[in-house]
Amino acid sequence: MKRSRVFLAVTTAAALAGVLAACSDSDEGGATGDGPVTIRLLEYQQSRADVIEQLIPEFEQAMADEGKDIQVELVTDILTDEQFRTKITQQFHSGTAPDVIDMGGSHVTGFAGAGYLLQLDEYLDEWDAWDEYYEPVKDAARQVDGHFYAIPHEASVQSLFYRKDILEQLGVDTSQPQTWDDLIARLEQVTAQTGQPSIVIPAGTAWGGGTWSEGFLPIVAGTDSTFYDEETGRWTLESDGLSATFDLYARLTEAGLLPVEDLLNPNPWEPTKYVKFPEGTLPVAAQGTWGWRYDWGPEGSAPIDGVQEKVATWDYPALVPGTEPYSISGGGFVYAVNAESEHADAAVELAQWLSSGTAAAEQLTAIGAAAPRSGIADIEPYKSEPTLLDAEAKVATSIRAPFGDGADQVSQAVQSATESIILGDADGEQAASAFAEDAAELLGDALVEQ
Repeated sequence: MKRSRVFLAVTTAAALAGVLAACSDSDEGGATGDGPVTIRLLEYQQSRADVIEQLIPEFEQAMADEGKDIQVELVTDILTDEQFRTKITQQFHSGTAPDVIDMGGSHVTGFAGAGYLLQLDEYLDEWDAWDEYYEPVKDAARQVDGHFYAIPHEASVQSLFYRKDILEQLGVDTSQPQTWDDLIARLEQVTAQTGQPSIVIPAGTAWGGGTWSEGFLPIVAGTDSTFYDEETGRWTLESDGLSATFDLYARLTEAGLLPVEDLLNPNPWEPTKYVKFPEGTLPVAAQGTWGWRYDWGPEGSAPIDGVQEKVATWDYPALVPGTEPYSISGGGFVYAVNAESEHADAAVELAQWLSSGTAAAEQLTAIGAAAPRSGIADIEPYKSEPTLLDAEAKVATSIRAPFGDGADQVSQAVQSATESIILGDADGEQAASAFAEDAAELLGDALVEQ
């Protein structure tokens, strides 16, 4: 991964220096026209900050047209996800966090549970656009207490991306595979002709959390087996679906279809998704909507010339009897409001404006994400992105992967178990047993279904 650099930038007011300052101490009012208000918005990814910087003057003008004097200071602090989590936690604790924070939806549960985020239910109930959000997106945003603490402004769909051009050259069927048996037969055709692995699904410890969120979880989620019960807050660590998923990893490994050597590389995404998939020598990859931009787009890590013509997607095939092919509704970034913000109304108004109309269309296009709601598909520049429109069409019917308290511990156990498979130290049954034991120990009795 590229080395992160940290700096601060400013938009409409004056340049900021040093660490993030405390929430705005400007005059009360603004959202109701009673006086000027300044709110601060944090972005920790450069591509997001770049598009937001262009949108802020439009928001300020829109507010002025309504008789509201709301100014926005953009704080750009370029961080990895882990650095962001650490730093913003410290700022919440010390009372120095900005008013609005743009972050991955997976961060919300912990911050909301700690009382750092403003509950948004009343705002959303009064916001007409909330009715336009797709149900899987709403379900994912709803926290375990039944409330909402963030506004999703993008969605992703996880699918199997494949090199249509390469498979056609090899005479391999490119229609939607209905079952994993069907897909494996095609992968074996590819490997027989090339002598190389033909699919990459994150596995092992080197890929870290990606093994869980981009590899294992999308597969087990489609097996119809209960994995995490949101009502009880407990994990089921032994099931037919879990066994079938570990067996699948073992089958792919034993058949030479997974790139084991690459998966054991310190940065396994580089030889697989950044070299061999773009080359066409590893023609199938588990991936999310973000791949169209961040990985293989013109400004991505490994651009594929003519990516929209050469690459296509399959839904995940059915793994167990009684199930159908599916895509996984992945999370996206959300706007959350600091519970201690002195200007909560103005902060929410900014979050809602950025999640609507042209502002939303421009962000989605810049990031390479699907719209989490209807009403954006006919707005340029998003309107001219067929891959994103296709992903949005799947959002409404996609499966939402289970995710709850203890996910980090379950992820750790999945990484270890899949590593034992690709190393040849365990078959599927042995890996499933080791996973159940390790996850139970890491989670503790309170989080495990007995």
